[in-house]
Parts: sequence; structure tokens; C-alpha cells
Amino acid sequence: MKQKKLMLLGGLRYLSPVIEAAHKLGYYVITCDYIPGNIAHKYSDEYHNVSIIDKEAVLALAKELQIDGIMSFAVDPGVVTAAYVQEQMGLPAFGPYESVCILQNKDRFRNFLTQHDFNVPKAKGFASIEDAMAEKYWYPWPVIVKPTDSAGSKGVTKVDRLEDLRPALEVAFAHSLSKRVIVEEFIEKAGCSSDTDSFSVDGELKFVSFSAQRFDEHAPNPYTPSAYSWPSTMTTEQEAELTSEIQRLLKLLGMRTSIYNIETRVGTNGKPYIMEVSPRGGGNRLAEMLRFATGVDLITNAVRAAVGDEVVAVEQKPYNGHWAEVILHTDKDGIFNHLLIKPEAVNAKIVETDLWVKKGDSIHAFKGANDAIGTLVVQFENDTDLVYALKSLKSWIILNVQ
Repeated sequence: MKQKKLMLLGGLRYLSPVIEAAHKLGYYVITCDYIPGNIAHKYSDEYHNVSIIDKEAVLALAKELQIDGIMSFAVDPGVVTAAYVQEQMGLPAFGPYESVCILQNKDRFRNFLTQHDFNVPKAKGFASIEDAMAEKYWYPWPVIVKPTDSAGSKGVTKVDRLEDLRPALEVAFAHSLSKRVIVEEFIEKAGCSSDTDSFSVDGELKFVSFSAQRFDEHAPNPYTPSAYSWPSTMTTEQEAELTSEIQRLLKLLGMRTSIYNIETRVGTNGKPYIMEVSPRGGGNRLAEMLRFATGVDLITNAVRAAVGDEVVAVEQKPYNGHWAEVILHTDKDGIFNHLLIKPEAVNAKIVETDLWVKKGDSIHAFKGANDAIGTLVVQFENDTDLVYALKSLKSWIILNVQ
């Protein structure tokens, strides 16, 4: 039997478990991007230096290599390219290319939600700073300014007053590949927002999760998540309503079999909001965390789906306890010295420590997800211990930076 070939776009460390899963299934793994030194290329069977946002170049390579499937797991810029190659080559697909383009573009996505009567913050996209400044009359302060096509919270700023709008727009445009930004109403959240992964089979949601997304208010970018925990802070009724709305969205877009990274929140107005849906696994090891917390293996099934093999054992399961992932980071640039963890101080069980730097390495202040230096997988006996530990990270996680 011919060995199936899976192409992965990007080379970040979050692809390592995807490559491992593919190899266990017997697939041949090809990675590509324009950074040969990216860590995932060390583990793939073959690497090609091709920009993942160049759809035609990736398509030409995919045809030449006669691949059986393509993914952009945890790599947001490659999702549209992957969908394009899937459609052009008739490969197993997340859904229609046009639908993926809607999901991957923040202003198009907001417009789609509005047209189909979803709860949605007031928002508008702009192609220039002057255009955005000219429409300042409608902004419901505070607003969030962000690129329409970036991930990892890069280029995102909350703006409380008109005087601060222009600098925020400059930052957002600097981080946008398409040079387009969105200005949207800031939805004050009740409890924690959610950022976690889900899975559909033939358009039907088979596994849905909601997390509690937590932030470090002292970080240079306080909108970059610094921890995630499961279960969420939402009520059962709020999760049920969001699940129903996510399912309605997937049906409207004709989505098929895929893992999704989904961001949601409940506003202080009591309304649940779908903020983002992307047909890819999330960064920050979210699918791995769900495997710890529920035993459901979304990564292996995303790999199987990508090459057209049957998805197995994707079903809704409860969390086996209280779980958290801590994103290790620093508030300042410097040289990494050492990490000291004292879990006994907060009744925590460290299940896994994944440190990405060594003594003497340069590290950067936490301005985006790419400034993280590692993760901790932590389990707690109850929600009280979890909440206390995540509110007092600096008391039991000591990161020495010089």
C-alpha cells in the first residue's frame, strides 16, 4: 500500500505532536515554510523552503510531491493556503475555500455573523489609518483595534479614548499581512473568555470544549493569554447556547471534518459571543491539554482527517478533574538564568514541564504568543486551588531573568 503523504505548513514547535501522530499512523510528513531553522523541520521526513502564504507556490509543490493531505495546525497564516490547495487538488477539506476565507478574515467574519443574526460586536474594517480616523464618530469607547489576519494577539490594542487611536492603528497595520485592520466594540466579559479546540465530523460537532482564558495584567501586552484552565467559568446554559450557535455557523458555511480553534465569551450584558473560529488546532498546546483533561485525541484525528482516513473516538467526554496550562513568560527582556517551581505552595500537581530555553539564552518581554518560553501542565483537586494558583503565579513560579 502506498504510504500517504501529509504536508504541514509552518515549522513551529506546536507541530511536533502532529508530526509524532502522523508518524505513528505511518504517514510521510513534509513541512514547508521560509524559515529552515524552525524546530518542526527537524522531525519531518522532508522540508521545502516555500512561503506558506504563497498559495500558488505551495500548490505547485503539493502537486509535484503528490501529497494526500495538507494542514496548517496552529499556524494561522497557512490556513487559507491549505484550504486553497485542498480545493484545487480535490484533497480532503475542512470546508469550502470561500468559507475558510470568511473564517480567517476578521472583518469578513464579523460581517457574516451580522448578516446571519449572531450576537456580534459592532465592528468595521479599514485599509488605511486615515479611513479609520475619519469614522471616529461611531466608535463605542472602549474599542479593540487589531489586524484582520494575525494570530497570537500580535498587534492588538484596547483603546479607551480617541487620542490613543492612531498609535493603536499604526501597531495593528504593522502586524497585518494584508494591511487591513478592524476596529470593534470591546465586549466586557463576564467571567473568563474561552479559547480552546473543538471538532466536527461531516459538519456535525462531535466534541466541543470551553476554557477559562487568563491574562497577566502586568505583561507588556495584557491581551496575550498567560494561562488556560478547564472547565470554563461559563454556566451550562451559556455553553449550550454557544454550542448551538457554533453548530449553526458550521452548517451555514458548509464546513466538513476538522479540528477548530474557537474563541468565545459571555458579555456583562448576558449575551454569548463567538469571537473567532479557525479550522486549525490552536497554538499553546490546547489540543494536547484536552487530551490530558478528557482523553480525546483531537490531534491524531485531525491528522487522519487531513489524508481522508476515518476519524475514530471523537466524542464528548467530561474533564477528569481541574486542569490548567501555564504559559511561561517574562515581563522584561533579558538573559534567562533559571526556573524554580514550588507546586506544593498552591496544592498543584505538575504533570509536565516543557521549558524551551536554557541558561544564557536571550528572552523577550511577553508581547505576543511567540514570546513564550515554555508551558506547564498542571492538575488541581478543586476549582478553589486552581483559581488561587493562577492568581498568584509569581508566588510559586519563579523565573530568574538577568
